[in-house]
Amino acid sequence: MVLFCLVASHRSVDLNTVARLSTGALGVAEDAVARGALEGAVTLSTCNRLELYGELPDHGPCDVLTAQQQLAARIAERAGLDARFVLETMDAYQGPEVPRHLFTVVSGLESAVVGEREITGQVRRALTQARQSGTASGHLVQLFEAAARTAREVGAHTGLGERGRSIVSVALDLADDITPGDWPRRHALVFGTGAYAGATMAALRDRGCADIEVYSGSGRAEQFTDQRGGSPVTGVELPAALRRADVVIGCSGGSAPMPASAFPGGPRTVVDLALARDFDPAVADLPDVELITLESVRVAAPEETRESVSAAREIVERAAAGFEAAQNARSMDQAIVALRKHTMAVLDAELEKVRTHHGCTGAEEQIEMAMRRMVKSLLHTPTVRARQLAAEGRADEYITGLEALYGLEVVSPHGSDDAARTPAAEAPTDTPRPRAAS
Repeated sequence: MVLFCLVASHRSVDLNTVARLSTGALGVAEDAVARGALEGAVTLSTCNRLELYGELPDHGPCDVLTAQQQLAARIAERAGLDARFVLETMDAYQGPEVPRHLFTVVSGLESAVVGEREITGQVRRALTQARQSGTASGHLVQLFEAAARTAREVGAHTGLGERGRSIVSVALDLADDITPGDWPRRHALVFGTGAYAGATMAALRDRGCADIEVYSGSGRAEQFTDQRGGSPVTGVELPAALRRADVVIGCSGGSAPMPASAFPGGPRTVVDLALARDFDPAVADLPDVELITLESVRVAAPEETRESVSAAREIVERAAAGFEAAQNARSMDQAIVALRKHTMAVLDAELEKVRTHHGCTGAEEQIEMAMRRMVKSLLHTPTVRARQLAAEGRADEYITGLEALYGLEVVSPHGSDDAARTPAAEAPTDTPRPRAAS
């Protein structure tokens, strides 16, 4: 089992690039699994990050570095970006770094608004989508389920996120500061019908805004408002809805941003939460119009207390170590089973020789019982030692020794390909490497 991930987020890449990479990543995971290049894959795409998690097949045709390069190159091709730029831009994780990173992300520690809880649902939906598309391998399911448990523990045992901050809430707080009047008297127009639109509707109601209209370029506004309230707006009705709106909130990420010329005159606040932009940035140049973007939210997001962040990181570290130990133990179970099968096969061969020469006699049955007790006794110490080494994180030593002594082939907890353990200095230099995460 070899897990890895490629990451582009607001922490290292501008959001326009993240949006283009997210578009380029559509279908890449499914294609890689269908071709057998990956055992499994999960794609996490949010308003400020793209993360592709992969599992290499045991004894597959390529190592981690090669798989990462191939995926990054494919994403670059589909996104219309330079392959070298993408390879050098995306952070790369493998082995124990993968659960540590995912657990940090799902806990809200990597978010633009530290501690926001929306990311937990986004990670859960990423796994659900992978399951529906048939790309979620067993080990990736275990990884993402462990991430969900970690997020719950962080929420239950720390103050992280207890104030309910999120990208949506911070954006609406900014809008409140610069928009005349108060929420009960304001008219809001929401673009989109996805998860962010739903969160926006809930946040607007919490602030007392009751006059909410919803527009969807895909025609789903009526179904969305039937379930969540508000009034649907058609394309024909959109210009009038824009004139009525005090606050316009984009959550859809449509194929083309609405041009500034489509906005009627008059004062209003425009909030663009879509990764691929719902509105042309030139909207900010219109008279009496204020534009709030994801970048604005990131800059304005308040910091969580140092104590909450520290406590959350401790939980993440324990959870990552526990996940790694559990994976080591599972691999060690395979090693123990292999050793037992080998030893018992040798015993059966010897007993067959006894039967061939002496037939089925009472003495032969007593010999068999004695030999089986002897074999179990011989296996006791190696079995106990296997558990000890797994707990110490030294499973590879045991498995390597088993392969050397008995010629048994056991899947290592971090894979057995030599190339997967090739130091960076020894990796091929003719192709750029994905950036190793710091």
